[in-house]
Amino acid sequence: MANFVRNPIQTLSDTHPQHDLGESYGPELRLADLLTPELTELELGYGTSQGDPKLRAAIAAAHGVEKDQVVVTIGGQHAIFLLAFLLADNGGQVVTTAPLFPMARNVCDAVGADVRVIPLTFDNGYQLQAADVIEQLTSETKLVSLASPQNPSGVAVPLSVFREIYQAMATTCPEAYLLVDDTYRTASYGDDPIAESTLTLGDKVVTVASLSKCHGAAGLRTGWAISTDADLVERLVTAKFSTVVTGSPITEALAARVFELQDEILAVRRPRLAEGVAATEAWVEANADLVEWVRPDAGALCCVRIRPQVDLARFRAAWDELSIRLAEGEWFTDEPRVFRLGFGYPPPVELKAALDVLTTALHKAVHRPD
Repeated sequence: MANFVRNPIQTLSDTHPQHDLGESYGPELRLADLLTPELTELELGYGTSQGDPKLRAAIAAAHGVEKDQVVVTIGGQHAIFLLAFLLADNGGQVVTTAPLFPMARNVCDAVGADVRVIPLTFDNGYQLQAADVIEQLTSETKLVSLASPQNPSGVAVPLSVFREIYQAMATTCPEAYLLVDDTYRTASYGDDPIAESTLTLGDKVVTVASLSKCHGAAGLRTGWAISTDADLVERLVTAKFSTVVTGSPITEALAARVFELQDEILAVRRPRLAEGVAATEAWVEANADLVEWVRPDAGALCCVRIRPQVDLARFRAAWDELSIRLAEGEWFTDEPRVFRLGFGYPPPVELKAALDVLTTALHKAVHRPD
């Protein structure tokens, strides 16, 4: 029987420590940032099954596609679930990676997919090699599910790697789709360029994203799937209607407002992310005898690893004592000594304070000679 497995990452929404370095997004918008007099006149009826046309047009404009190629979903995770359900249920073969955002793997397991996993490692900087994906492809492959930048590492996959994978899929499994979760793509640092969308590769690519991470609007629960394959779009719309009927017209109207303000919103967040990644880099350098990291390419998160002289159990006990939190690598099927550190959520002053407390936790856990 299909089932969803509980993952400890769910605790991120259940508990709130004093120093939270476990979150994976930036500062949150407030409702007052988005409200206009026109929104108060919104009728509370059903929305449309594909999503509000104004919102779809805004998403399409941001990705260089047509609005009819966009399906609005209840967060990005809803889009990933629908794609797994439609393309890989009952033994359909899926190729993906680990570590990985656990819910992206869980939906594949829940629909009974045959999941083939490519391990990515801290020591190799979580770099995905096209050859490793191609080696896993068979004529039975239905879906290749990847993320760029990745969660938990923030490491991006170059477009050239995606192109090589896509070309191999066209030969080995021409009916399969390449799913790219690019939720963090626009969360660049300062003036860093934004990576080109994989949608340019062809109509067997489908991308998913949401307003949760880059825009600070997780509470709107607004995501989307984009495909230039009209048949897949129609199937997604039918699947969405069959699961949730429509999204909320309220949240979709607010989401459209986010896109109206997107340049202003990202203009504030990108410098803050740049400051956060710089502060984290400085902290790693200052504590290089105890920790190491893989520098992310974009997003509000990175992976750090504690060195062998830090006792893992004592480190975890120390962060509980000091009311600090990291996201544990094992949640993502990474090695136990790796943790996801979120540097985008706390304001700069609070981030520094949290990193200082994290230093204290590390020193409390260092093995001492007898």
